Amino acid sequence: MFIDHAVITVLSGNGGNGCVSFRREKFVPRGGPNGGDGGSGGNVIIKTSSTLHSLLDFRYRPKMSARNGEHGKGKNMHGKNGENIIIKVPCGTVIYENDSGKKIKDLTTDGEEILVCKGGRGGFGNTHFTTSTNQSPRLAEKGEPGEEKILRLELKLIADIGLVGYPNVGKSTLISKISEAHPKIADYPFTTLTPNLGVVKMKNWRTFVVADIPGLIEGAHKGAGLGIEFLKHIERTRLLLHIIDMSGLEGRDPWEDFKVINNELKLYSEKLLNKIQIIAANKMDLPAARENYEKLEKKFKRLKYNIFPISGATGEGINELLKHLASSLDSLPNEEETDEEEEIIEFKPRFYVEKVEDTFIIHGKEVEKWTAMTDFENSEAVDRLQKIFQRMGLENELKEKGIKSNSKIKVKDIEFNYFDI
Repeated sequence: MFIDHAVITVLSGNGGNGCVSFRREKFVPRGGPNGGDGGSGGNVIIKTSSTLHSLLDFRYRPKMSARNGEHGKGKNMHGKNGENIIIKVPCGTVIYENDSGKKIKDLTTDGEEILVCKGGRGGFGNTHFTTSTNQSPRLAEKGEPGEEKILRLELKLIADIGLVGYPNVGKSTLISKISEAHPKIADYPFTTLTPNLGVVKMKNWRTFVVADIPGLIEGAHKGAGLGIEFLKHIERTRLLLHIIDMSGLEGRDPWEDFKVINNELKLYSEKLLNKIQIIAANKMDLPAARENYEKLEKKFKRLKYNIFPISGATGEGINELLKHLASSLDSLPNEEETDEEEEIIEFKPRFYVEKVEDTFIIHGKEVEKWTAMTDFENSEAVDRLQKIFQRMGLENELKEKGIKSNSKIKVKDIEFNYFDI
């Protein structure tokens, strides 16, 4: 089954907790601290693989997590780092933040990868907190929580040539003739329900990839028929091969068909309409096709379109068409994606305070990190957190908002009381 979009939830691993431990050996009754650090949590990495051609796996596996880091131990033993998770996707996968719609990365080449969620840092053991005035700290950090993101994956096929046209104009028949692809072919609309890729091999060892896109109809850019699901698959193609049924057997006018399909391309994206477009006048073996071709040939040439009379059924004109397609591709540059939006860098404050009734809610990633890594059962850890807040300027901000001793503070899901020291 071909699936070209999926929404997944990914979680990186939590860092392991640091350890509170002291050296205790015979003849060393007052050994110093030797608590080891926690291990870092595993990262979530997305990587392309040329062996994959669909996002089907994610329908049955919508949530994936990396391993947590292990806790530190005594004798300065560092906790084991959590194992990364590598999520494999097909080449041509675009990654978006699901909520904001922001594009994170467009993965086009085999083996390309991106880190989408970084694992949490392991907490420091009490060895790190030794000072000249505190030789026996009973303070250790908890591990930093991992990240959680909801991502939308969208697959856009990568092909040199995209076949477009109405249903039943002969796209599937043509791709079966010129490549080793074997799409389902039948005499009714929407036989092709999924895009098919075919590799065309020329006699001079020249090869190129053709994408057979399910038939478009009027209103495709709004979702009519199967259009909007598959229009995106021709965005990456270097040129378009527009197949037109010249026989007119289904009561449609070939010229009107051409105008309707081009209008749908334009309404979906101006970029599609600006691609080089070659016309294949198909079904020339059927009655009335020759007469219709003679009427329309001058129109197409006046509009500077190259038009080729062919028959997918008999093979007429296909070799000439393939030669022209190959030479056209050779003359085109290998275009990179140039429609990336310029990244706008916004200044974000380190934190901001919101007062809701008697509770002071603090927002900010840095504050959330330090709070989550604090053991509130340990008075030394709580004192350290308050000093961190002071250095950040957060305590002054809270006082300006009117905080008093014993007021409630909430940071994400953690609630505690404030005491002025």
